[in-house]
Amino acid sequence: MAGTGGDLWQLTGQLIMWYYWVLGVLAGLAILPVYLERRCKPVSDYDRSQTAGDLARLSQGLTHYRWVGPARGPVAVIVHGMSTSSASISGFAQGLGEMGYRVLVYDLYGRGLSDNVAGRQDRAYFLRQLTDLLAFHRLSEDITLVGYSMGGAIATAYSAQNPHCIKRLILIAATGVVTTEGRFARFCRKTPVLGDWLHAVLARRRLSRAIPRVGPSSMAGKVYASQRLELRRRGFMPSLLKSSRGMLYEVQEKDHRRLGRVDVPTIAIWAEHDQIIPIQALGVLAQWHRDIHQEVVAGADHAMPYTHCPQLLQALVRAMRP
Repeated sequence: MAGTGGDLWQLTGQLIMWYYWVLGVLAGLAILPVYLERRCKPVSDYDRSQTAGDLARLSQGLTHYRWVGPARGPVAVIVHGMSTSSASISGFAQGLGEMGYRVLVYDLYGRGLSDNVAGRQDRAYFLRQLTDLLAFHRLSEDITLVGYSMGGAIATAYSAQNPHCIKRLILIAATGVVTTEGRFARFCRKTPVLGDWLHAVLARRRLSRAIPRVGPSSMAGKVYASQRLELRRRGFMPSLLKSSRGMLYEVQEKDHRRLGRVDVPTIAIWAEHDQIIPIQALGVLAQWHRDIHQEVVAGADHAMPYTHCPQLLQALVRAMRP
């Protein structure tokens, strides 16, 4: 009996140890996303002082912006995409500047040097930032609004809501028409809690591996370096998930049909080999907006603004011809 009692106490002790071990592992897994995010560096005043541009204190937070091109000329405003800061469209902005435009570029919240701002990153969230920024610069008419990737969806939504402000809308590989989604991204977007955990733990490494080590040009190389830096910025990864659950996969048929009805001149430029925004989007958009002018950049993929910038600008010039 004594031996049996001793064995029972020993077994009980082992079970308790296992219980606390499992509890510790679960606690560690639970706080892992917090730990990984805390390892990232927040944007500092020093970071902001080392780059060109200025800061606008808007209703939601600080927005980093810069002007490109001549001091006088027609105004173009460019909205960048979900996963890269305004660095992704710097070359294109420079090209517009050389065409005579005064070009305003800015960083969406949670990207580049703009603040991380809490909230669901949906249509209202991004339109508020853009509306605030335009008001800050007293821009209210004759705006050429340009949007790349998710920025195209933001530009489309703003133009449909404020057609009286828009001279021309230019969409570059824009979401809002047809957007593909991988299984991992779909699971993270649609699955609360576990999706958040997987995105926080695994998505950063997946994105890092997808960034080429060497670019086809110095412009692309700079953007790739910016993308790698962005992955180490606090708040960036949560912003991606918020955007995927908010603005990224919104289908904008109503907006595009409205733009056609109110006669906002619209240009859409697509990349021939885009795996994110497939070329089928061209046909779909043509059904929604029959007066739209569309071009395709041969050989390009979704990175078109920084891998095929000269060809993109040439396509734009063709599309703008009377």
